[in-house]
Amino acid sequence: MIEAKELTKRYAGRTAVDGISFNVAQGEIVGFLGPNGAGKSTTLRMLTCFLSASEGTAKVAGFDIYEDSIEVRKRIGYMPENVPLYPDMRVIEYLKFRAQIKGLRYREGKRAVEEAMDICSLTEVDRKIISTLSKGYKQRVGLADALVNKPDLLILDEPTNGLDPNQIRQSRELIKRLGERHTILISTHILSEVEMTCNRVIILDRGQIKASDTPENLIRRLRQPGAVVLEIKGKTEDAVERVQSIEGVNEVTKIDQRNGWLSLSIGTDPNIDIREEIFDLTLKEKWKVRELASRAASLEDAFVDLVQSKAVASPEPEAEEVEEKEEVDA
Repeated sequence: MIEAKELTKRYAGRTAVDGISFNVAQGEIVGFLGPNGAGKSTTLRMLTCFLSASEGTAKVAGFDIYEDSIEVRKRIGYMPENVPLYPDMRVIEYLKFRAQIKGLRYREGKRAVEEAMDICSLTEVDRKIISTLSKGYKQRVGLADALVNKPDLLILDEPTNGLDPNQIRQSRELIKRLGERHTILISTHILSEVEMTCNRVIILDRGQIKASDTPENLIRRLRQPGAVVLEIKGKTEDAVERVQSIEGVNEVTKIDQRNGWLSLSIGTDPNIDIREEIFDLTLKEKWKVRELASRAASLEDAFVDLVQSKAVASPEPEAEEVEEKEEVDA
C-alpha cells in the first residue's frame, strides 16, 4: 500500500527526514513512533502530498506522490493532529460538504456520510453545531471526514490527542474495526495504544528509521523481557548479595527501604525464570514476602532503549510548523 524510497525533507539549516525507506502492506495497522521533532508529521505530510520531498519518492496504492498526486489523494483518508473543522456547521452538513469536495455525487455522498457517521457513532449528534461538541466527538467528526471517501489508506496523526481514558479506549476499538477494511498508519505518543492495536511499529528518531518490527519482536530484541520485583522483611542486611548469588541473576538493585520492608529489582537472564529459586531463598532466610512478581517489559521500554542514548536537543514543534508553512506558501 505504501512504498517509500529514500524519502528526504530538508529545510534551511537542517534535515527533518533523512533518506528513509519503508513499506506498509495492504491490511496492516502500523504505528509510526518517535520523539518530538523526529520527522513523523513531516513524513505523513509528504505521503499525503501536502509537502513535497527534497529527495526520494513514495507510492501509495501504486500511484506516485509526484506524478499521480491527485490519484494518491483520492485513496487517502487523513486526520491531522488538530482536526480543522468548521465550527459553525452542523455535523451532517459538514460531512456532506466534505463529500462534495472529495468528488462524490449527491446520492453516493449521502450514503457515504451516513455510513461514516454510523461507523464513528455520530448519528445521535448529526444535527448539532460542531462548536458545541466535546473534544471526543470533534475527533470522531474528523475521523468520519477521513472515511467519507472510503479510502484504501487511513493516516491518523495523534488520533487520541486530548481524549480522556474512556474516549481513548473507544478510539482503540474503532481503529481495530477499521483495520478490517483499511490499511492504517498511526502516528502517536501513546505507546500502550500502539502495543494493543498495531501489527507493526516503525520508530523514527532524528529523521531516520531506527527500527521496524512487531511490538513483540522489538521488546524481545531490544531489552530483556522484564525483571523480578521482590519485597521482603527480616534480616535483610546481606539480601542483595544472597539474591545476586542465584544462577541467572544479572544484577540486583535496591528500589526502596522503609518500615523494615526492602524492595529489590532483580535483572535476570531472559531464558531463565528464577522466581522459584528466589522463593526458596526467602524460605531459607526466613524473610517475610509481600511481593514476588515478574515485571514484563513494554514497547515503551524498547522505545526508550532506542532513542534515549542518542537524544539531542530537538527543534521546537512550533518552529517546524513555521518552516513547513513557509515551504507550502513558497
